[in-house]
Amino acid sequence: MGARGPGGAGGPTWRNWARTQSATPLRVARPRDLEALVQEVTTATAAGRRLRAVGSGHSFTGAAVTDGVQLHLDALTGVERVAPRPDGNAHVTVGAGTRLADLNAALAARGLAMRNLGDIDRQTVAGAISTGTHGTGARLGGLATQVVGCRVVTAAGDVVEVSPGHDPELFELARLGLGTAGVLAAVTLEVVPAFRLRAREAPMPLAELLTRMDELADANDHFELFWFPHTDRALAKCNNRVADDEADQPLPLLRHLVDDEVLSNGVFAVTNRLAAAYPRAVPLLNAVAGRALAGRTYTAGSADVFVARRRVRFREMEYAVPREHVPDVLRAVDRWLRTTREPVPFPLEVRFAAPDDLWLSTAHGRATGYVAVHQYHRMPHRRYFDAVERIMAEVDGRPHWGKLHSLDHVRLAALYPRLADANRVRARVDPTGTFRNDYVDRVLGPLP
Repeated sequence: MGARGPGGAGGPTWRNWARTQSATPLRVARPRDLEALVQEVTTATAAGRRLRAVGSGHSFTGAAVTDGVQLHLDALTGVERVAPRPDGNAHVTVGAGTRLADLNAALAARGLAMRNLGDIDRQTVAGAISTGTHGTGARLGGLATQVVGCRVVTAAGDVVEVSPGHDPELFELARLGLGTAGVLAAVTLEVVPAFRLRAREAPMPLAELLTRMDELADANDHFELFWFPHTDRALAKCNNRVADDEADQPLPLLRHLVDDEVLSNGVFAVTNRLAAAYPRAVPLLNAVAGRALAGRTYTAGSADVFVARRRVRFREMEYAVPREHVPDVLRAVDRWLRTTREPVPFPLEVRFAAPDDLWLSTAHGRATGYVAVHQYHRMPHRRYFDAVERIMAEVDGRPHWGKLHSLDHVRLAALYPRLADANRVRARVDPTGTFRNDYVDRVLGPLP
């Protein structure tokens, strides 16, 4: 989801999908195999150049920006090995440049699936885990919690296979560390037998959802909600596993086309263009959109339920907050929006995750609710995002590593008890700072 355009003296200009970041790298490298990847890394380190791997360009932050070597892992893709486990699960090793959409298809062909996914499948495996991508499920963790091994190329050009049993500290940084441990060449994931989900989507008043949020999060395998600002209308999405002997209840093709293509993308794009042209009409537009919400129930393969098609370009900020604070956060955002009448045509999204022990996970040590705010790319977002960020600060919110925020390493050190450990490992494996960039320096801080 990156883009290229005319560049300066250093070469072609790269832009991310959201058009919030750009870079003019000195060199663009596309290594054809592991040996070529090692050569690129060792050459950059020896020359004192920065090097950053770039995936699909879906991060809103400067995580992939570099003025040195920009590395594309398009050739390091596909399933390398499948190792069945006694419990029926499997460990699957894939090239780090594999797109999630291709991974899902490859797993399905083998009767396997990821146990949880986010709602976008355009990212590479390496990019998704390195920035803390997650789905929703109060008993489930983010994508990085499904990683059981990594093949990483360090700044010195060493190829290291890391896991919980082999260099566990480097493993921690490799599976969720913004690419600062080195370049991921391959990732081993624990996957599960393929499963179906029954998706139930129902419009509900926001006030009711806020009072029932804990109940719905605990009662469903995967629960999330979408709320249109300036309204009391929200959409509750409850997805649960279907027993193997239960009959399919597929969504009719026409309903799928109308809901997911015409309304969610085509009509929504027109609505946002109207909002950009007539900002004062946003409350009315949202009221119409909220009234148009309709319930539906269907069954499908897990990846088909998890993943949505998002074709309307936007800016996004997402914060992870202690789960018990989610209702208060939404009420505070609602009050600010109603007071200021800030024009926001995009719905807010709320998801959930179990606590985990990953050093840099947004759900580290606490049951977590995620509140994501969006703004159409042709409309100002700064005042809205700044206001939401102030609300998040009151409950010790942690920003998504791949989405817009203003925090730096001083504040983040207070939110992440293992940030110092992450930096200690960075100093060990990248003493020359090959994998640094401005964003890494801002959020993780200088190397010890």
